[in-house]
Amino acid sequence: MLDGVRPSGARRSWWLRETLATEPPELAGAAPPLMGSSTADVVVVGGGYTGLWTAWRLSELEPGARIVLLEADICGGGPSGRNGGFVSGWWDELPTLIGRHGPVGALATARAIDEAVDSIGDWCVTNGVDAWFTKAGALSVSAAPAQDAAWEQAVEACRALGVGQEYAALSADAVHAKVVSPVFRGGVFMRGAATIQPAALARGLRRVLLNRGVSIHERTRVVELDGERPGALGRVGAAGRRAPDGRAGRPVRVRTVSARGSGEVIAHAAVVGLNAWAAAWPSFGRRLVTWSSYIVLTEPIPDRLAELGWIGGEGIADGRFTLHYLRTTPDGRIALGGGGGRAGFGGRIGPAFTEDLASVRRAAAGLRRLFPILRDVRIDDAWGGPIDITADHLPMFGSMPGRPVHFGHGYSGNGVAPSVVGGRILAALAVDRHDDPALALPLVGAVPRAFPPEPLRYAGARIVREAIVRTESAEERGARPGRLMREISRLPRRLGYHLGPE
Repeated sequence: MLDGVRPSGARRSWWLRETLATEPPELAGAAPPLMGSSTADVVVVGGGYTGLWTAWRLSELEPGARIVLLEADICGGGPSGRNGGFVSGWWDELPTLIGRHGPVGALATARAIDEAVDSIGDWCVTNGVDAWFTKAGALSVSAAPAQDAAWEQAVEACRALGVGQEYAALSADAVHAKVVSPVFRGGVFMRGAATIQPAALARGLRRVLLNRGVSIHERTRVVELDGERPGALGRVGAAGRRAPDGRAGRPVRVRTVSARGSGEVIAHAAVVGLNAWAAAWPSFGRRLVTWSSYIVLTEPIPDRLAELGWIGGEGIADGRFTLHYLRTTPDGRIALGGGGGRAGFGGRIGPAFTEDLASVRRAAAGLRRLFPILRDVRIDDAWGGPIDITADHLPMFGSMPGRPVHFGHGYSGNGVAPSVVGGRILAALAVDRHDDPALALPLVGAVPRAFPPEPLRYAGARIVREAIVRTESAEERGARPGRLMREISRLPRRLGYHLGPE
């Protein structure tokens, strides 16, 4: 039962409301918007994890550098303060990584992401940020016969590379020893995964950066970046490693608007960390599809969690492509998200991403199906947000050819740990640290294939999404999906996109 709960774009996520309520007075409220003209060594566009970790790494690499960070809302107001709080590795992505970068590159990348998981916990301790970092692993489960082989290829790839312990298959009995559900079958366990309070991490980063002298301007929307403006229909943008003349070349000009007026920053280099909003910019738009995801949050139910045996703090996800992902909180709530939301058109992030009651109801129904004994549990809150998806389901990091503009996006709903690595990559690119080990990762300069132009991209995404949702829902009911729905749901794979079921 939703008990009158309605998602609203005007209301912050529960994570962010809880965090903002405990911020000290000197940090409360938005940082002042940018006014007038200023200069910087590096201007960072975006106050989510990518921009914040980039600014952090820059302050480590060059403590005296002038860093300006621009955010259209407040830091953590976007997906970084709305996501499920899963800090997961990429062992489940190993087959894709091997296909793109070979065994050596794949292993180096997966290990870098695993190291990032631990680094977040260490950073929180060092900087006094209580983000509920809990390294209890992540459990993926089959919740229907059709999901039984969902992770088989990844498990075999891990074994073949000698890292089978990182992503180990579990029997149904082993799954039930961690959490009991009448629909859970076998599963797989990623031992190096963790969970966090996502908004607390984002706001903690903001606090530390302000203390380090980074100039943060919130409520400041970028309207022009190095001569480029956002638009509904983007061209196929180029990407690659930074041009050799890089920082020594012409400066970057960033123009902004706010409630107080206009501003600009002239910098040696720019870093763009816009997440789904990057899809509105011509240089990036054809490389991204935007999708909505919604979370429902229960009332505190610690006794019921004990009944389920779910007391270890593990994150859980089922084997759907439009997966359900769920975790617990310290006060005994369950937060469950569903990835079967709506696609966006031309990079526009509108009400479909924050006010879709149908997606909330679908997420709540997922909770009841996975745990029928919780059918009477009250839903206290619900919210949504956008995710940015690339053709290979992996993020892309690189630089605009001949321009000191560096970018990172396309986390496909799993960006908490990868954004740490992304921040290291982007900071090294921005200040010409070519010897930084992060730049040796094959993620740098890897360009996924483009999606079709609008309106084909939007129409195709909607049709395929509906087919996938219907197919997976039928499979969960034990019904045989219609042939047409199955064929449409598999179409992206057949066209070379790493999206949808096999």
